[in-house]
Amino acid sequence: MKALLKLIQLEMRKNKTRLLRGVLIADLILLAFMVLVVFTEEGEFSTYADVFDGLYVFVTAIFIIFASVLLSKLVIDEYKNNTITVLFMYPVSRKRLMSAKLIIVFGFTFISIFLSDIVLSLLLGGIDYYISDVIQGDLTVRMMLNELPGIAADAVYGAGIALIPLFFGMRKKSVPATLVSAVLLVSVLSSGVGQFRLGNQFGVALSLSLVGVLIAYLSIRDIEVKDVA
Repeated sequence: MKALLKLIQLEMRKNKTRLLRGVLIADLILLAFMVLVVFTEEGEFSTYADVFDGLYVFVTAIFIIFASVLLSKLVIDEYKNNTITVLFMYPVSRKRLMSAKLIIVFGFTFISIFLSDIVLSLLLGGIDYYISDVIQGDLTVRMMLNELPGIAADAVYGAGIALIPLFFGMRKKSVPATLVSAVLLVSVLSSGVGQFRLGNQFGVALSLSLVGVLIAYLSIRDIEVKDVA
Protein backbone atom coordinates (compact mmCIF):
# COMPACT_ATOMS: atom_id res chain seq x y z
CA MET A 1 0.00 0.00 0.00
CA LYS A 2 2.85 2.38 0.83
CA ALA A 3 4.45 1.64 -2.53
CA LEU A 4 1.18 2.42 -4.33
CA LEU A 5 0.78 5.72 -2.47
CA LYS A 6 4.37 6.63 -3.30
CA LEU A 7 3.75 6.00 -7.00
CA ILE A 8 0.62 8.17 -6.89
CA GLN A 9 2.57 10.97 -5.18
CA LEU A 10 5.33 10.81 -7.82
CA GLU A 11 2.87 10.99 -10.70
CA MET A 12 0.95 13.84 -9.07
CA ARG A 13 4.14 15.78 -8.42
CA LYS A 14 4.98 15.66 -12.13
CA ASN A 15 1.57 16.90 -13.27
CA LYS A 16 0.27 18.94 -10.33
CA THR A 17 0.73 22.45 -11.78
CA ARG A 18 -0.66 21.53 -15.18
CA LEU A 19 -3.72 19.84 -13.67
CA LEU A 20 -4.57 22.77 -11.39
CA ARG A 21 -4.23 25.22 -14.26
CA GLY A 22 -6.46 23.05 -16.43
CA VAL A 23 -9.16 22.83 -13.76
CA LEU A 24 -9.13 26.60 -13.25
CA ILE A 25 -9.44 27.30 -16.99
CA ALA A 26 -12.23 24.71 -17.38
CA ASP A 27 -14.18 26.18 -14.46
CA LEU A 28 -13.84 29.74 -15.75
CA ILE A 29 -15.09 28.70 -19.19
CA LEU A 30 -18.02 26.83 -17.68
CA LEU A 31 -18.87 29.73 -15.37
CA ALA A 32 -18.95 32.10 -18.35
CA PHE A 33 -21.15 29.64 -20.26
CA MET A 34 -23.59 29.22 -17.36
CA VAL A 35 -23.81 32.99 -16.85
CA LEU A 36 -24.75 33.41 -20.51
CA VAL A 37 -27.30 30.61 -20.37
CA VAL A 38 -28.87 31.44 -17.01
CA PHE A 39 -28.85 35.25 -17.05
CA THR A 40 -29.40 36.04 -20.73
CA GLU A 41 -32.10 33.48 -21.56
CA GLU A 42 -35.46 32.92 -19.93
CA GLY A 43 -37.36 29.76 -19.10
CA GLU A 44 -35.05 26.76 -18.94
CA PHE A 45 -33.04 27.78 -15.85
CA SER A 46 -35.58 29.71 -13.81
CA THR A 47 -35.06 27.95 -10.45
CA TYR A 48 -32.03 26.78 -8.52
CA ALA A 49 -33.08 23.16 -9.08
CA ASP A 50 -32.91 23.78 -12.84
CA VAL A 51 -29.58 25.55 -12.56
CA PHE A 52 -28.08 22.77 -10.44
CA ASP A 53 -29.30 20.04 -12.79
CA GLY A 54 -27.80 21.75 -15.81
CA LEU A 55 -24.58 22.73 -14.08
CA TYR A 56 -23.89 19.24 -12.75
CA VAL A 57 -24.30 17.68 -16.20
CA PHE A 58 -21.99 20.21 -17.83
CA VAL A 59 -19.34 19.93 -15.09
CA THR A 60 -19.36 16.14 -15.38
CA ALA A 61 -19.12 16.34 -19.16
CA ILE A 62 -16.15 18.73 -19.08
CA PHE A 63 -14.17 16.66 -16.60
CA ILE A 64 -14.88 13.37 -18.37
CA ILE A 65 -13.19 14.92 -21.41
CA PHE A 66 -10.44 16.31 -19.16
CA ALA A 67 -9.96 12.81 -17.72
CA SER A 68 -9.61 11.36 -21.23
CA VAL A 69 -6.75 13.80 -21.84
CA LEU A 70 -5.18 12.67 -18.57
CA LEU A 71 -5.65 9.00 -19.52
CA SER A 72 -3.98 9.72 -22.84
CA LYS A 73 -1.00 11.32 -21.14
CA LEU A 74 -0.55 8.85 -18.28
CA VAL A 75 -1.40 5.60 -20.07
CA ILE A 76 -2.07 5.66 -23.81
CA ASP A 77 0.91 7.85 -24.78
CA GLU A 78 3.29 5.70 -22.76
CA TYR A 79 2.07 2.56 -24.50
CA LYS A 80 2.12 4.23 -27.91
CA ASN A 81 5.68 5.54 -27.46
CA ASN A 82 6.74 2.36 -25.66
CA THR A 83 8.03 4.36 -22.68
CA ILE A 84 5.87 2.15 -20.48
CA THR A 85 8.51 -0.55 -21.00
CA VAL A 86 11.00 1.51 -19.02
CA LEU A 87 8.53 1.88 -16.15
CA PHE A 88 7.86 -1.86 -16.15
CA MET A 89 11.57 -2.47 -15.65
CA TYR A 90 11.39 -0.86 -12.20
CA PRO A 91 11.26 -3.21 -9.20
CA VAL A 92 7.54 -2.50 -8.77
CA SER A 93 4.72 -4.67 -10.04
CA ARG A 94 2.99 -3.63 -13.23
CA LYS A 95 -0.36 -3.79 -11.49
CA ARG A 96 0.74 -1.21 -8.94
CA LEU A 97 2.08 1.11 -11.63
CA MET A 98 -1.12 0.96 -13.67
CA SER A 99 -3.31 1.10 -10.57
CA ALA A 100 -1.55 4.30 -9.49
CA LYS A 101 -2.23 5.92 -12.86
CA LEU A 102 -5.91 4.94 -12.91
CA ILE A 103 -6.42 5.97 -9.28
CA ILE A 104 -5.02 9.39 -10.18
CA VAL A 105 -7.51 9.73 -13.04
CA PHE A 106 -10.42 8.56 -10.88
CA GLY A 107 -9.43 10.69 -7.88
CA PHE A 108 -8.70 13.78 -9.95
CA THR A 109 -12.05 13.52 -11.74
CA PHE A 110 -13.95 12.97 -8.49
CA ILE A 111 -12.35 15.92 -6.68
CA SER A 112 -12.65 18.22 -9.70
CA ILE A 113 -16.35 17.49 -10.21
CA PHE A 114 -17.16 17.69 -6.49
CA LEU A 115 -15.39 21.00 -5.87
CA SER A 116 -16.43 22.55 -9.19
CA ASP A 117 -20.11 21.77 -8.55
CA ILE A 118 -19.93 23.46 -5.15
CA VAL A 119 -17.84 26.48 -6.14
CA LEU A 120 -19.74 27.22 -9.38
CA SER A 121 -23.11 26.81 -7.62
CA LEU A 122 -22.07 29.37 -5.01
CA LEU A 123 -20.71 31.76 -7.65
CA LEU A 124 -23.91 31.58 -9.69
CA GLY A 125 -25.92 32.16 -6.52
CA GLY A 126 -23.76 35.16 -5.66
CA ILE A 127 -24.11 36.62 -9.15
CA ASP A 128 -27.88 36.23 -8.97
CA TYR A 129 -28.10 37.76 -5.50
CA TYR A 130 -25.84 40.78 -6.03
CA ILE A 131 -26.33 41.53 -9.74
CA SER A 132 -29.18 39.89 -11.59
CA ASP A 133 -31.94 38.39 -9.42
CA VAL A 134 -33.15 36.16 -12.25
CA ILE A 135 -33.26 32.80 -10.48
CA GLN A 136 -36.39 32.22 -8.41
CA GLY A 137 -35.83 31.78 -4.67
CA ASP A 138 -32.71 32.25 -2.56
CA LEU A 139 -29.60 30.09 -2.32
CA THR A 140 -29.36 29.12 1.36
CA VAL A 141 -26.90 27.12 3.43
CA ARG A 142 -29.55 24.45 3.97
CA MET A 143 -30.12 24.19 0.23
CA MET A 144 -26.41 23.65 -0.41
CA LEU A 145 -26.15 21.11 2.40
CA ASN A 146 -29.07 19.21 0.88
CA GLU A 147 -27.25 19.23 -2.46
CA LEU A 148 -24.01 17.75 -1.08
CA PRO A 149 -25.04 14.05 -1.19
CA GLY A 150 -26.18 14.42 -4.80
CA ILE A 151 -22.99 16.28 -5.71
CA ALA A 152 -20.87 13.54 -4.13
CA ALA A 153 -22.84 10.85 -5.97
CA ASP A 154 -22.46 12.70 -9.28
CA ALA A 155 -18.71 13.01 -8.67
CA VAL A 156 -18.38 9.27 -8.04
CA TYR A 157 -20.43 8.39 -11.11
CA GLY A 158 -18.50 10.87 -13.25
CA ALA A 159 -15.15 9.52 -12.08
CA GLY A 160 -16.22 5.99 -12.97
CA ILE A 161 -17.60 7.01 -16.36
CA ALA A 162 -14.34 8.86 -17.09
CA LEU A 163 -12.55 5.49 -17.22
CA ILE A 164 -14.65 4.19 -20.15
CA PRO A 165 -12.51 5.89 -22.87
CA LEU A 166 -9.60 3.75 -21.65
CA PHE A 167 -11.20 0.76 -23.41
CA PHE A 168 -11.21 2.49 -26.80
CA GLY A 169 -7.78 4.01 -26.37
CA MET A 170 -6.08 0.76 -25.36
CA ARG A 171 -7.46 -1.22 -28.30
CA LYS A 172 -5.03 0.40 -30.75
CA LYS A 173 -3.03 2.52 -28.32
CA SER A 174 -4.71 5.57 -29.86
CA VAL A 175 -4.95 9.00 -28.25
CA PRO A 176 -7.54 10.26 -30.79
CA ALA A 177 -9.74 7.24 -30.07
CA THR A 178 -9.57 8.02 -26.35
CA LEU A 179 -10.54 11.65 -26.84
CA VAL A 180 -13.23 11.03 -29.46
CA SER A 181 -14.88 8.33 -27.35
CA ALA A 182 -14.98 10.74 -24.39
CA VAL A 183 -16.59 13.47 -26.52
CA LEU A 184 -19.19 11.03 -27.87
CA LEU A 185 -19.87 9.79 -24.36
CA VAL A 186 -20.51 13.25 -22.93
CA SER A 187 -22.65 14.11 -25.96
CA VAL A 188 -24.92 11.21 -25.06
CA LEU A 189 -24.96 12.11 -21.36
CA SER A 190 -25.74 15.76 -22.09
CA SER A 191 -28.51 14.96 -24.54
CA GLY A 192 -32.12 15.40 -23.58
CA VAL A 193 -35.40 17.14 -24.22
CA GLY A 194 -36.30 20.30 -22.32
CA GLN A 195 -35.01 19.92 -18.75
CA PHE A 196 -34.51 16.17 -19.10
CA ARG A 197 -30.84 15.15 -19.25
CA LEU A 198 -29.73 11.56 -19.73
CA GLY A 199 -26.73 12.16 -17.49
CA ASN A 200 -29.02 13.07 -14.60
CA GLN A 201 -30.74 9.68 -14.62
CA PHE A 202 -29.57 7.60 -11.66
CA GLY A 203 -29.73 4.23 -13.42
CA VAL A 204 -27.81 5.46 -16.47
CA ALA A 205 -25.07 7.16 -14.44
CA LEU A 206 -24.63 4.22 -12.08
CA SER A 207 -24.52 1.65 -14.89
CA LEU A 208 -21.95 3.59 -16.91
CA SER A 209 -19.86 4.21 -13.81
CA LEU A 210 -19.73 0.48 -13.06
CA VAL A 211 -18.78 -0.18 -16.68
CA GLY A 212 -15.88 2.27 -16.30
CA VAL A 213 -14.63 0.61 -13.11
CA LEU A 214 -14.91 -2.81 -14.79
CA ILE A 215 -12.87 -1.58 -17.76
CA ALA A 216 -10.18 -0.28 -15.40
CA TYR A 217 -10.09 -3.63 -13.60
CA LEU A 218 -9.86 -5.64 -16.82
CA SER A 219 -7.08 -3.39 -18.12
CA ILE A 220 -4.79 -4.30 -15.22
CA ARG A 221 -6.01 -7.81 -14.36
CA ASP A 222 -3.55 -9.69 -16.59
CA ILE A 223 -1.00 -6.94 -17.12
CA GLU A 224 1.79 -8.91 -15.43
CA VAL A 225 1.72 -11.52 -18.22
CA LYS A 226 0.70 -9.37 -21.18
CA ASP A 227 3.15 -8.29 -23.82
CA VAL A 228 3.54 -4.51 -23.69
CA ALA A 229 3.65 -4.25 -27.48
